[in-house]
Amino acid sequence: MTDKTNNTILRIGTRGSALALAQSQLVGQMLAVPFELVTFSTRGDRATGPLAEVGGKGLFTAELEAALRSGEVHLAVHSAKDMPAEMDAELVIGCVPEREDPRDVLVSPKGALADLPPSPRIGTSSFRRSVQLRLLRPDVQTLPLRGNVETRLRKLKEGQYDAIVLALAGLKRLALAGDLQANLHPLAIDDFIPAAGQAALALQCRAADEATLAVLAKINHADSAAALAAERIVVARLHASCHSALGVHIRRLGQLWHGDALAADVAGRRVIRARADAASAELVANDLHAQLARQGAEELLQVEQP
Repeated sequence: MTDKTNNTILRIGTRGSALALAQSQLVGQMLAVPFELVTFSTRGDRATGPLAEVGGKGLFTAELEAALRSGEVHLAVHSAKDMPAEMDAELVIGCVPEREDPRDVLVSPKGALADLPPSPRIGTSSFRRSVQLRLLRPDVQTLPLRGNVETRLRKLKEGQYDAIVLALAGLKRLALAGDLQANLHPLAIDDFIPAAGQAALALQCRAADEATLAVLAKINHADSAAALAAERIVVARLHASCHSALGVHIRRLGQLWHGDALAADVAGRRVIRARADAASAELVANDLHAQLARQGAEELLQVEQP
């Protein structure tokens, strides 16, 4: 499709949630070229029960990737943490814009985690978050929480939970962080390791689409791209999925790169930790994986929920 000046209009594939649309609109504005958003409903969007029971790869990406392969869209905007570790050879992550704040945040009008009442009810459907919440406060009750960001916040306001845990980046991209400031209690990365790819956007396109790759290169952030690639190495080597109780975060600190990782069975009976520093993000990933593997992380991550 072209505009009236015969310049190609970039067709951007996106999920239809408010957050996905906000992220894709932001990408289009950053690219500074004519664009239009093409929305898709993914299997993960249509699922009504716990995502872990739906199973399989690509719950939030398969439909977008199919549209890329068919040429229906030029690129797809993904929340990087939703992407399977292995990708179709026809497709590549062509760009990673600068990463947002990667921290998880406890959202509660009742205060920070230590201030909540005894046996607090905290909403999250993430095994990774559930395990780490109980490590910080053993009396926590984690309850399932599904829906878009607005739905989750509504359920908190209705009193269904004492607190919920969300990605801080999503609240910022939806311009909700300011209004919620008094109820936001960010969780330090040293205590609460994010999911691999959290707060990063992965702009995916066809590997042979040189024109789109050239456009995307203009907004690629080298450190963010290196960190994401490294975190995905750890996930791939451990054969983990978005349902695994695995946290991996790698970042540049001065001249060195630093990484933290945590793996657990979903019940949190056994928890493995790793920490590494090196001259590159890839070397950090190699060290984190080696540490986790020596402690049996791959087998641990396959332990099913009781």
